[in-house]
Amino acid sequence: MTHDTPTAALPEPYAPPSAFPETGRLIGIDLARGLAVLGMYSAHVGPDVTVGGPIGLLLETARGRSSALFAVLAGFSLVIITGRPRPRTGRAGRQAVARVVIRAVVLLPLGYALTALSTPVDVILSFYGLLLLTVLPLYRLRATTLACIAAVGALVMPQFLYAIRLSIEASTWADTVIQADPLARITGTDGMTELLFTGEYPILTWAPFLIAGMALARLDLTRPGMHSRLTLTGGALTLLGYGGSWLSLHLVPHALTTITAATGGSSAASAWWSDTVGNPQDTTPLAWLLVAAPHSRTTFSLLGNTGIALVVVAACLTAADHTRLVHWTKPLSAVGMTALTAYVTHIVALWLLLDVWYVAAVEDETMSALPVLSGFIAAAILLATAWTRRFRQGPMEHLLHTATRPARYIR
Repeated sequence: MTHDTPTAALPEPYAPPSAFPETGRLIGIDLARGLAVLGMYSAHVGPDVTVGGPIGLLLETARGRSSALFAVLAGFSLVIITGRPRPRTGRAGRQAVARVVIRAVVLLPLGYALTALSTPVDVILSFYGLLLLTVLPLYRLRATTLACIAAVGALVMPQFLYAIRLSIEASTWADTVIQADPLARITGTDGMTELLFTGEYPILTWAPFLIAGMALARLDLTRPGMHSRLTLTGGALTLLGYGGSWLSLHLVPHALTTITAATGGSSAASAWWSDTVGNPQDTTPLAWLLVAAPHSRTTFSLLGNTGIALVVVAACLTAADHTRLVHWTKPLSAVGMTALTAYVTHIVALWLLLDVWYVAAVEDETMSALPVLSGFIAAAILLATAWTRRFRQGPMEHLLHTATRPARYIR
């Protein structure tokens, strides 16, 4: 199964910052979303990273970190909806909270509908809906408080999730919960157990990404030197996450051999930064907590992925300060403005093409998948550019925004 799905699908309608400063678009954030979309496409329709060479390295670098970037941007978007730089209060605050709740409720069934298409994509939208509801109560907190919560979550939750998963493997309590879960019966999945613990994007270890994004949105990004501080912070987290994992794997006795055995004999040499290490096949050893592979759901991976996301956001915000760069990156920003549409459309396209040339071109895991990836990227850029020249939102974004209109009647 593949990863890197867009989790930042909550962009607001465009308005110049001077006219509507709290919900006006930040060009740099749209640019970051666009880059994340390209990373997602590379995971879903691109060549396998084992092809090697510069392209293989680029693909390997994007995978896993794109989904983390989307999650951070999702937290940023939540704060835009509920009030930035200061949270809305009173009636406006209640309406903003209702808008987020409605969006979450809509994304849950949409995610399950896309999952029912049985494409190779691990659809995140249902997880995303529950993630929004999980972090929403924190929307009034200050940047420092949110950053501390995100840090504590990154340090504690992976260990908590590891213990829960061991418990699930060793007993049958999860099966009992699933049998009694109406969501599991309706969707044909493991329901809340999957969303919280056993799925590809468990709430326990993905919430810190959104909370970090909320903290980022609370900052005054126009302050002199802020982009540099974000870059330094992101660089430090990246070094702490991936560097800490590398040191731990080499210093802890038998860690590398244990991981190699648990993943069916695959090399654990890349476990400190790449998903090519694979996943544990039977039981998950304690040494797995030392891994920093993007989808390993460990403390090291959360720190490293968050660091990369902050560096990318800082770079995109810096690029948005230069008129010439803004002009040249408009196509990418357009993709970012229509991120949810790009995500849903590409899954439907995969479903339609699954039995035709997609299987031959992609599932053989060779460079023949590169033209497929190029076609998806070109289509996304062209369609998004054409659409955003006439409309403020993508089609799916507009439908999602329309669904929240009942929130206006809240008193």
